[in-house]
Amino acid sequence: MTFPANLKYTEDHEWIRLEGGNVAYVGITDYAQDALGELVYIEVETVGQTLDAGAEFGTVEAVKTTSELYLPVSGKIIEFNDKVSDSGDPALINSDPYGDGWIIKMEVSNPDDVKELMDAGAYEAQYGS
Repeated sequence: MTFPANLKYTEDHEWIRLEGGNVAYVGITDYAQDALGELVYIEVETVGQTLDAGAEFGTVEAVKTTSELYLPVSGKIIEFNDKVSDSGDPALINSDPYGDGWIIKMEVSNPDDVKELMDAGAYEAQYGS
């Protein structure tokens, strides 16, 4: 499993990457995709909505289970990644969770909130093998 140092992590196994300013990408961790197994469907119906940190922004469905997705920090959902949507390949999250397998792009309400999340070392210490 990998834990990229340029990301911040939540206890719910989402990661966030701030791209300068207040734009960020969010996905699920390598640990989460491994635990869920092959992903077959991703649902995000919150594009355009402003949500609080911890709010559910979508779901991921694997062969055996469905799991909710939670927003790492408050902000507005501005894009759902077409590459993993219905018209794309949800299993891309399994093969590339930190790259092309991102799930949403968002405008972060307060970029300083990202600093409060776990860094790679803390996440790996808690969930690494």
